[in-house]
Amino acid sequence: MKKLLFSVLLLSGAAVMAQDTMMDDDRTADREVIPYNQWSIDFGVGVHKPVRPFAGGYFTNTPTFGQADLGVRYMINDKFGFSLEGGYGRIEGDDESRPFETQVYRVSLEGVVNAGNFLGFKEWTNRFGLLAHGGMGVTGLKYQEPLDIEDMDQMLNFTVGITPQLRLSDRIALFGDLSIFGHVRQDRTFDGTQPQVLKGFDGFLVNASVGASFYLGGNEVHADWYDNSVDSRLDDLEGRVAILETNNADDDQDGVPNYLDRDNTTESGVRVDTKGRALDLNKNGIPDDMESALDARYAMKGATNGADGNADGMIEKLINDGYVNVYFEFNSTKPTQYSLSSINFLATYMKDNPGASATLTGYADELGSDEYNQDLSERRAKMVNDILVATGVDAGRLSYEGNGEDASVEKSSSPARQLVRRVKFQVNN
Repeated sequence: MKKLLFSVLLLSGAAVMAQDTMMDDDRTADREVIPYNQWSIDFGVGVHKPVRPFAGGYFTNTPTFGQADLGVRYMINDKFGFSLEGGYGRIEGDDESRPFETQVYRVSLEGVVNAGNFLGFKEWTNRFGLLAHGGMGVTGLKYQEPLDIEDMDQMLNFTVGITPQLRLSDRIALFGDLSIFGHVRQDRTFDGTQPQVLKGFDGFLVNASVGASFYLGGNEVHADWYDNSVDSRLDDLEGRVAILETNNADDDQDGVPNYLDRDNTTESGVRVDTKGRALDLNKNGIPDDMESALDARYAMKGATNGADGNADGMIEKLINDGYVNVYFEFNSTKPTQYSLSSINFLATYMKDNPGASATLTGYADELGSDEYNQDLSERRAKMVNDILVATGVDAGRLSYEGNGEDASVEKSSSPARQLVRRVKFQVNN
């Protein structure tokens, strides 16, 4: 059973690496480009110190040379990764110990953390790094002296360690590593002479090694040494530029950016103050540029009507000919602020002419479906109707209807479409 477990864990680790490689190839076309290399091969040699268990008279007083490890490491990003590592060691007794020899074989799958990134190493150096790692695997002990036991003693291992790094180039880095291994279900002592009574977490081994990492890939630098502070600064700048672009946009095209614009719905061509508000010196709610045009038209009509003195007829004609309208923003039933003067104009006329009645007709531009725009135009007319009733005009003197889309202007022109989003009046005496 233990041989089977040992074999399965070995094959599982290899399968994980192979599967990740295949999936990585499948995703290459879809994922965003990664600016650093992710794979490395790590090789080290050094000393080890088995701490326990030993039978009486068997020991290794000092760490002894005789262990090596080889690993393949993949960094998911510049902070986290994992590695598949295999190792070999030979344990021999000290000069004053009873002679023994045991061979150690191990394999483990470990998670890796780029601790240097979290500790801010990139802020002061690009030469030194620090990795931390930990994981689990299997260990096999082959006892050769004084007992030559044919079957390998197989057990689970758990490991943690730290790995200081020295970068030599973009392709090679030296490292030192200190790893601690704990064994679970070790059957015999390290010398092999006595069986273990305790089968739990009892075996303890320390490895210290030096070696080199060889970085693979087509990018300039490996994830171990990638400095993402440049990317962070670029992202910050891009965010600031986006804010500036948003703030400096000018939705109503009055020359005042949005972040300074107190009225972002002024009509095109109307002069505004430094805060984007339409100039209205007499404070009557009508922009001066629009008012001057109306004054000129009224004066022309007044000259014609001066002979017959029919001022009320002139006002009725101006209303019915479309000189007085209520305008709306896109997809809105709320009249624009400057259009309130048009509603007041009709309300005053209706109060001054108690025998008059009025029909309110709403329109929409050509954007959207016919059914939606028909409903929108009717809701706009009803909104103006409700405001007039609220000012004191008898509801029985008013009627309203929606006339759907007004296709009389160029559909591609935003200012032109704004002129047809309106409610017009028709008065009758």
